Amino acid sequence: MSEPISGPVIRGALTAAVLLTLVAPATATAAPTPTLALPAPTGPYGVGTTALHLEDATRPDPWVAEQRTRQLMVTLWYPTRTRHGGTAPYMTTQEAALLLEEQGAKGVPPEALSGTRTNAVLNAPVAGHGLPLVVLSPGFSLPRSSLTALAEDLASRGYVVAGIDHTHETATTFPDGHTETCTVCKTKPDAAFGEKSTRTRAADVSFVLDRLTGPRPAWKDARVIDRSRIGMAGHSVGGAATTWTMLEDRRIDAGVNMDGTFWAPIPARGLSRPFLLVGEDKNGPDGGDPTWAREWRRMTGWKRWITVDRATHGTYTDHTLLMEQLGGDIDRGITGARALEITRRYVGAFFDLHLRGRSRPLLDGPSKRHPEVRFWDTKKS
Repeated sequence: MSEPISGPVIRGALTAAVLLTLVAPATATAAPTPTLALPAPTGPYGVGTTALHLEDATRPDPWVAEQRTRQLMVTLWYPTRTRHGGTAPYMTTQEAALLLEEQGAKGVPPEALSGTRTNAVLNAPVAGHGLPLVVLSPGFSLPRSSLTALAEDLASRGYVVAGIDHTHETATTFPDGHTETCTVCKTKPDAAFGEKSTRTRAADVSFVLDRLTGPRPAWKDARVIDRSRIGMAGHSVGGAATTWTMLEDRRIDAGVNMDGTFWAPIPARGLSRPFLLVGEDKNGPDGGDPTWAREWRRMTGWKRWITVDRATHGTYTDHTLLMEQLGGDIDRGITGARALEITRRYVGAFFDLHLRGRSRPLLDGPSKRHPEVRFWDTKKS
C-alpha cells in the first residue's frame, strides 16, 4: 500500500484553479481579454501536429463502468519543414468551459483559453526518420494541452511527442463532438485514488505505444518513430505515473517527474533506467514531499534531483505564462516565460542525453545561466 499523501497531491488537483481564478477579478470588468500565445519553439524545425482518437477494446473504462471500452484522445507533435499554414487550436471551447467551471474560475471567457495561439501547423508533413518518441502525461484535472509549450519545443528539436488526455480525469472532446467531463474531479485525492490513477495512466501509455509502434499503427506517419528510443515525462500525478509505467513497460528508456507525488512506490528491486526529478523549491531533500526521498533511494541508474527557486506546482505547465498574459499576479517571482525556458532546457537536455546519446553538461551541476536551478545530488550513478 502507498503511504498517506497530503499537500503536493491536493495542489496537483487544484493547479488550474490556483492559476486561473487569480485573474478572474481583474478580467471581469476590464478591457477585452488579450490574445494568449505560447512562446516560439527553440529548435531548428517547424512543428506539425495531428490528433488521434484511440479505442482500447481490451478493457473497460476504469472510471465509468458502463463504458465497455477505454477511449482516449492523443495529440502528436513532430518536426516539419513547413512553417506556414493553419495552426492547431489549443483546446476546444467546450473543454475550456468545463475546465474553468470545474476549477471555479469566474470571469475568464472560455474562448480566451481555447483560443491560445500555438505554433504547430495542423497535419503538416513530417520531417526526418528514426525519431525518438516522448510521451507526456498531464497533471490530474488538467488536459494534455497544458504541456503544449514543452511538446512543441521537443518536436522542434526532432522528437515525436504524444500528449495523452486520460479520459474522465479531465474534460475531453472527441471527434464526434461530444465531450466527456472530468468525472472524478470531485474524488478525494487519497492514496487509494492515486494508485488507481497511476495504474490507469500506465495502461493508457502502454496502449498508446502499442498503437504508435505496433504492426498496424494508428498514425499514418508512425514509420518515422524509432521504437528503440522512447521516453516519458509527466506533471504532478502524470510524473508520478512515469516510474510505474517504466516498471510495467520496458519500452520506456528514460523518465521525468515534474513535481509529482509518488502514489505507487517503486518495488525493492528498484528502477535502473535514467530518471530526472524536477520540482518546486520546497521539494528538496530537507522538506516538501517525503515520497521523493523514498523513491530516490530506489532509483539505481542515472538520476538527477533538481528544484527551481521560486517555482510553484504549476511552473512546469503552460498555465503560469497564460495567467500572466491575462493580467494575473505572480506571487513567487519566477515568470511564466522563465519557467518554461527552464523546463524546456532541462527536460530537453535529459532526453537528448538518454535517447540520443548527446553530451549535455547542463545536467552535470549548477549553471550560471540558470541560477534558479538547484542540484541536490550531482554524483553520477
